[in-house]
Amino acid sequence: METDELTAAEERVWRAFPRGESVDFRRSPDDDPADAERWGPERTVRARVLRALLLDGPRQDGEIPSLSLAGARITGRLDLQYATIDHPVRLRHCRFDEAPRCYAARLRELNLSESVLPGLVAHAVHVDGVVRMTRTRCLGVLRLGGARISGSLYLESAEVGAPGAEEPVLQLNQAALGADLWAPGLRTHGQIRLNGATVAGSLNLGEARLSHPGHAALDAETLAVAGDMLVRHAEVRGWMGLRGARIAGRLDLSYTLLAHPGGSALRAGSAAIGELWLRKAPPMEGALSLRRAQLDVLLLEPESAPEEVLLGGLTYTSLVPHEPAERRLPLLERERDGYVPDAYAQLTAAYRRVGDDHAARLVQLAGQRRHRHTLPWYGRVWGLLQDVTVGYGFRPLRAAGWLLSLLALGSLVFAAHPPRPLKPDEAPPFHPVFYTLDLLLPVLSFGQDSAFAPRGGYQVLAYVLVLTGWILATTVIAGVTRTVSRQ
Repeated sequence: METDELTAAEERVWRAFPRGESVDFRRSPDDDPADAERWGPERTVRARVLRALLLDGPRQDGEIPSLSLAGARITGRLDLQYATIDHPVRLRHCRFDEAPRCYAARLRELNLSESVLPGLVAHAVHVDGVVRMTRTRCLGVLRLGGARISGSLYLESAEVGAPGAEEPVLQLNQAALGADLWAPGLRTHGQIRLNGATVAGSLNLGEARLSHPGHAALDAETLAVAGDMLVRHAEVRGWMGLRGARIAGRLDLSYTLLAHPGGSALRAGSAAIGELWLRKAPPMEGALSLRRAQLDVLLLEPESAPEEVLLGGLTYTSLVPHEPAERRLPLLERERDGYVPDAYAQLTAAYRRVGDDHAARLVQLAGQRRHRHTLPWYGRVWGLLQDVTVGYGFRPLRAAGWLLSLLALGSLVFAAHPPRPLKPDEAPPFHPVFYTLDLLLPVLSFGQDSAFAPRGGYQVLAYVLVLTGWILATTVIAGVTRTVSRQ
């Protein structure tokens, strides 16, 4: 490009480029690029001039060229598709009339911080350094799918998208970041897509506001994060999807509102997560889905639990904070799929690992009671008998209480009304206590029940004692067998 074709503003940028100097057209640090329509020719630079500089700009011996421009209105489209740019590209506090195109380009560094642009097309871009979009306002779609960024991607306090967007407004699917995705304070109006992305460092969405009500606010299926994923003090309106994600550190959702009424607000099925923190947060508006997820630590405060959960196949090593079983069991009763045996087994195991056997037995008992309601009527009756008599084997002293009560009742009745002997000449002396024991205990015999025969209503009482004794013995054996086998 001939320099005599340049405006005064463009010539200033052209002369600064070979020396790597910065050009700042701002009249004050508070200049807002959103007001660029009022900027005149003295602050306007054509995109084709910047393209010519980056592809074949002038050089100066002993200097490192770079494009560093601030406070300009950039007209036309900055088209760098498939280009290889060896210089840093810093276009800060600028206003773009058209979305820049960097498809499959290779860049040294890209800095669009605090700029306003209608979108960005940067699929499959390769950046050898970092990409900075701090406080950038992207009024359309930010396309970075398949990007390869050696350093970090910075989106602090950036704003992306517009209400009603039909396609994902922040596209990072299949992207690979060599360091962090740093986006505290990010604001999005539409879906963030992180499917298949890999982050070698941490992912920070602290204090973010992600809005896509009724749809996916963050879809990160099979996302891989080598560090932590921090979503603290955030607000997510729309569902958050982490199905099949791999997060080596912790997924921290402390103080965060997740809202997707009528559906699953957090979908982390089949995910593998080091630690999942759900603490100090308002109750989740929507279901919590952790089907087949694998967690080392689940930090879940009962106050932050949602009204509906899906926990089938969930495994975890540690459950914190330590709470009484009475405060944990209501969560299992909110299971959308009804009775899920392994959910009770996991909670039982968690209590046993910390030595709280009492809480573990309470969970097992609650599981048996929940299971009873899924059985046919005869199974429910038999289960109720086991529950009332011995608490499914977890209340063995209850059987002793029943036996003592029935022993006292039978002894008093038969002491007042002794049964007649079958063979008066051969019968042993009658003893009401041992006669009642003979009726109650089917495996013992004191020779009383075979020598005496009650009549009328007392014979009915004897039959009731025999039947009750068999039921108690059977339920005790069944309950003890179940307890021993599970231990």
